[in-house]
Amino acid sequence: MKDAVQNIILETYTKLSDILSSATEEEINTIPFAGSWTAAQTAQHIILACSGLPALFAGKTTKATREPDENFKKLDEIFLNFETKYQSPENIKPAIIDYSKNTLLASVKKIQTDLFQDAETYDLTLICTDAQVPGFDNFTIYEWIHFAIVHTQRHIRQIENILEAVRKP
Repeated sequence: MKDAVQNIILETYTKLSDILSSATEEEINTIPFAGSWTAAQTAQHIILACSGLPALFAGKTTKATREPDENFKKLDEIFLNFETKYQSPENIKPAIIDYSKNTLLASVKKIQTDLFQDAETYDLTLICTDAQVPGFDNFTIYEWIHFAIVHTQRHIRQIENILEAVRKP
C-alpha cells in the first residue's frame, strides 16, 4: 500500500510542479476571465489545503474500526467530477496578490516531500481526530493523503485550463 501511495504522491505533485514551471510569472498571475482565480492563486489554494497535513498526522489518532479507504469513492466522486463547481472554505482561500513562482514551487515540493515521508512513517490506517472534512466522519491518514491527491488533481486540471485561457491570443 505504501509504495502505491508514494508513487501517486510523486506523480501528482511532479505534474503540478511541471505545469507551474512551464508558465511564466506573468502567466500564473493573470486572471483568465471574470470570477476566476489565477493559476498562482489555485496553486496557493492547494498549498493551504495540504500543508497542515503533517501536523494533523502527528496529532491525536485512534485505531480504525473500518476499512482505511472507506471514503475514497466519495472523495473521488466529489473532486474528480469536473462538471461540479464548489466554493472554497474561507480558511483555504488564497490571497488576491501576485505570487512568486519559485515560492509556490518550493511549497509544492515541500508538500510532496512531507506526504511521501508521512506515507512511509505513519500507520496509514489510523484515524485522525483533530480535524474533519464537512460531510464526513474523521479520516484515516490514508484518506487524508487521498484527499490531498484528488484535491490536487482537480486543481491541476483547473490550472491547465487557466493557463490555456491566458495563453490564447
